Formats: sequence, structure tokens, C-alpha cells
Amino acid sequence: MSHLNPFVTFLLLNILKLAVVLVLTLTAVAYTVLLERKVLGRMQNRWGPSRVGPFGLLQPLADGIKLFLKEDLLPFASDRPLFIVAPIIALTCSLVSIAVVPFGALQTITVNGVGVDIFNVANVNIGLLVVLGITSIGVYGIALSGWSSNNKFALLGSLRATSQMISYELALGLSLVGVVLRAGSLNLRDIVASQSAHGAASWNVFGGFQFVAFFIYLMAAYAETNRSPFDLPEAESELVAGYHTEYSSMKFAMFFMAEYANMITVACVATLLFFGGPSSPFGNLIPAFGGPVIQAILPIMWFILKVLCFLLLYIWVRGTMPRFRYDQLMAFGWKVLLPIAMVNILVTSLVLALRG
Repeated sequence: MSHLNPFVTFLLLNILKLAVVLVLTLTAVAYTVLLERKVLGRMQNRWGPSRVGPFGLLQPLADGIKLFLKEDLLPFASDRPLFIVAPIIALTCSLVSIAVVPFGALQTITVNGVGVDIFNVANVNIGLLVVLGITSIGVYGIALSGWSSNNKFALLGSLRATSQMISYELALGLSLVGVVLRAGSLNLRDIVASQSAHGAASWNVFGGFQFVAFFIYLMAAYAETNRSPFDLPEAESELVAGYHTEYSSMKFAMFFMAEYANMITVACVATLLFFGGPSSPFGNLIPAFGGPVIQAILPIMWFILKVLCFLLLYIWVRGTMPRFRYDQLMAFGWKVLLPIAMVNILVTSLVLALRG
């Protein structure tokens, strides 16, 4: 690449990073579905997928081929342009936010005079705001899907999802203010760096006393991703399948992928903000060992392990908790989580002011 313009080099390296992260994210989405089916199967005293490939590991591929080959139905009375674009909006928004997530330690390589962070697609100063902004736009995909389907069940599901996501976004955003106050930055790498000095004792959830904020974030995240026990928009007993009642083939698959991609994004953000991101839980207690390759791989392994713990918690809650009533869901968001989030901001500000 030495004969290339530095700008072209920068562009090519970032396109390569983006392609790698996109492939890894889509693979993670596929195998998160398999993980959920296997874990729920064991919780319900059955096997789960076990026939396609060794231990059922090729089941996501079989499901993908099946959905791709199914007939793509368009309801006769639907608003076709909006019906088609709705799942694209949902999936795009769920995948774009992964771009600002640092999934490893800061490792910069220099090619043709251009320095590139290889474990972060985009290191943005307002990374946290970017994640919150992009994920909130995903509401439009769900709202448009219900409206354009011209189906009463889909419309009710999309109205539920829209009001639920907008309501819980307030509590989710406010729960992160305490973390931002402690770190003094909206940059995700800076927030991770503020937690990496003494291992787990420095993490916001423990050393930063943000366990209340973490609880609020967790509850709001379940509601934001329409997951049990807050999966009212797709309550089968009431709304058939909610906002994707009329969808089939790859359009249905795109909504499905968007839900699991949002789960992964939520788990990544929780890991970065409350559990030290890629940093080791042992901090400086254990001296560094191994060569530069080991030193680059270890933070990624810690990050993946923490994200996996959050995904297992998602699955555990789905297999354990009953579904809320819709009025209970909205009351919990407005009357419980929102006031607690505000109190948490006041207490954190007061503590930091007294310390400062």
C-alpha cells in the first residue's frame, strides 16, 4: 500500500475493518440464536437443536437457507415501499451501533503513514451518544412495519413497541449519566480506561457504586430489545406475532437478526460502561505475561467472556420470568425506574462534588 494516497489507505483499512466486524457480528447473531435454543432446551429438560452438524452447530446455517428459500409474501393492501424498507431500517440501525464499540485494548498499526486502531471501527469522542442515537432510530423500523402491514395485530404490536421503547429510553439514558460523570467523558475508550486501574474493584458497578444504575440499565435494556419479561409487542396470546405478523422469508429474518444484534450491542455497552470492557478483572495484581500477541488477545477474550455472561443472563430471564401486563410495564418504567435513575444522578453528583 506504500504507493497509495494516505487517505485511500485510511479508507481501505477502515472498509476492511468494517467488513470483518460485520461478518463477526452476523456470525455472533446466528450463534446467539443457537445458544438460546440450546440453553432454553436444557432448562426445559430437552435437547434443543442437535441434528444438523455436530452438536447442532450447523443449525443457524440450515435456518438461514430455509428462510432465504421461503416465498416472500407481500400483503395485497400493504403500503409496499414502507413494508419493504421497515426491516432494512431495523437491521441497519442494530448493526451500525457496533462500529463505535472497542472490543479490545488500544492497538494501533501504521500503514503508509496512517495509524489505525485495529480493535475499534470508529473511535468517536461522543461514542456513547452515537450508540444511544442510532439505537433510538431503530424505533422507526418497528413503527413503519406495523403501519405498512395494514393488519390490526401488527399495528397494535408496533404501537406497543414504540411507546415501550420511547418510555424506557429515558430511564436507560439517565442510568448512564452517573457513569459519564465518573469518567468525565462520552468516549467509550475513556470510560473503559477510568475502570482499569485496580481490576474489578475499579469497575463502575462495584468501585463506582453504580449498581443501582446497572439495575436500571438492565431493566431498560430488556424493554428496549423487546425481550422477556417485556416482550409485550409480540405477545403470541394477544397479538399473533405483533409487528412482524405479515412478514415472511428474509424480511422476517431481518427483524429477527435485528433483535439479536440489539441484544449483543446492549451486552457490549453494559460490559464497557459497568464491567471494565476489555480490561482484566485482576487489574495489576497479576503481572503481564506472554508476548505481544498474547497481550493483544487476552483483552478480547475478557470482553467476549463478559458479553457472553450478559447473553446467558438474557436467556435465563426469558426461561424464568413470566410476561408483564402492559399497564404494569409502563407503570414500572415511569413510576419506578425513572425516579430511581434521577435519584442516582443526584447522589452520584453529590458524592463526586464532595470528593472533588
